[in-house]
Amino acid sequence: MDRLELKARITTDEAGTITGLAWPFGSPDQVGDLIEKGAFKFPSKLPMLFAHDQAQAIGVWDSIEETPEGLTVKGRLFVNDVSRAREVRALVKEEAVTGLSIGFVTRKSTPRRDGGRTITALDLHEISVVPVPMHPGARVTSAKAADVTEITETPNLKGKTVENEDDKKPDFTEVEAKMNARMDKIEAKLNRPVAANDNEPKPAPEMKSFISFVRKGVERLTPDEMKSMTVANDNAAGYLAPPEFSSEIIKLLRQYSPIRQYAKVTSISTPEIKLPRRTGSTTAYWVAETDDRTSTQMSYEQIGFTPFELAAYSDISNALLEDNAYNLEGELADDLAESFGIKEGTAFVTGDGSGKPNGLLATGAIANEIKTGAASTMPTTNPADKLIDLYHFLPNAHAQNAVWLMNRNTLATVRKWKDGNNNYLVVNPITASAPLTLLGRPIVEVVDMPDIAANTSPIIFGDLQGYRIVDRISLGILRDPFTLATKGQVRFHARKRVTADITHPDRFVRLKVAA
Repeated sequence: MDRLELKARITTDEAGTITGLAWPFGSPDQVGDLIEKGAFKFPSKLPMLFAHDQAQAIGVWDSIEETPEGLTVKGRLFVNDVSRAREVRALVKEEAVTGLSIGFVTRKSTPRRDGGRTITALDLHEISVVPVPMHPGARVTSAKAADVTEITETPNLKGKTVENEDDKKPDFTEVEAKMNARMDKIEAKLNRPVAANDNEPKPAPEMKSFISFVRKGVERLTPDEMKSMTVANDNAAGYLAPPEFSSEIIKLLRQYSPIRQYAKVTSISTPEIKLPRRTGSTTAYWVAETDDRTSTQMSYEQIGFTPFELAAYSDISNALLEDNAYNLEGELADDLAESFGIKEGTAFVTGDGSGKPNGLLATGAIANEIKTGAASTMPTTNPADKLIDLYHFLPNAHAQNAVWLMNRNTLATVRKWKDGNNNYLVVNPITASAPLTLLGRPIVEVVDMPDIAANTSPIIFGDLQGYRIVDRISLGILRDPFTLATKGQVRFHARKRVTADITHPDRFVRLKVAA
């Protein structure tokens, strides 16, 4: 009783004024619905749509009234502003579009003996122009400014075609019948009584066994029920609750440095890559008109990147792979990827270049530093000036792209520091997705950065595009079912090759705590 109903297929568009009969009284439509006079409730104006498509507004109905004949409407097509309106006008002129259709919500109705309903109250929402209306009598009676004086539609839709004078148009009866049949199936499904289990399918064997276990205890389970629950008896397998009780495995939070998200990342297809780095620039000299010119040259060095390998493997029993209620292989792949991310993230910060990448805190990696007082006094002395020195140490071009790197403990201390006007240096984000900012630049929490302590560098300010990560092989996982086949196990090998180093040390500066 509260759904939007489309009582005709609309098709009639014209530039100028359209007058028509949207619904005739006294006769039912093709599905047996009959609307009585006085049933319509409508506003002073309604949108004119094409084929009930809200994205195709082509005009407005200025006049709507109930007459003895039916619901009579008069409206205007926006032919000067809407291209679709001009197209519809052409269709009306060629008698390709001849009908009107109404969209409404039924408020009150009673069933008719011959099928359908007698509708005595409804809310009219829109009137559309359509090729074939639901009610044979809904038609465009005039469409001015298009040389179309009258377009009528024959109510005979029984045959293969509908004839109108000497033009023949295709019959839509077969299409309507299919659409009505589909609608009947949908309505029947919606009206189906709800069973005690809310029409849900039967539970899976694991679910049934789990319910039996909860109700009867493990000693009263049948062998089949026990089999559907038990994977193994050791810690590598154990009992798994069915997916209806748990759809994911609960994991402990594992954090790792997000350096890869900000650094410059390159993939290579060779064992090594060398990048040239400029160490000296040309110099210009002031000279007199006839003075000798001075030679000047650029100088370069090469930085070599040789990827290091990360590797691990894990053994899983065939029984667990076959019987577990989870996607264990996918879970293992995710866990290995997370472990590799943690390991390489640590290297990107503290790596010493020996069998692993060079990190940002590697010895001599960042020569630029601003020294501060003793670690014991930093939380109370409020060395805000040192942070300002860090910011202005870098050239403006680098400072505008730089971020602050520190761990969460250091950030907790820095957030308490204030400027001379008693304003906090760290500014909370405007939106939930934005980062904290310090002196206008984002703060990146890096879990592997050290805490504030003697002889440490707990804060780095710099442009991470000056740190290069080189991937030779991204994380790959190989499933080996043969090596441990006699033990009923599958071995999963994971490996990747990656290296990293600072390419532009002049883009970084670090805060150095006194020893």
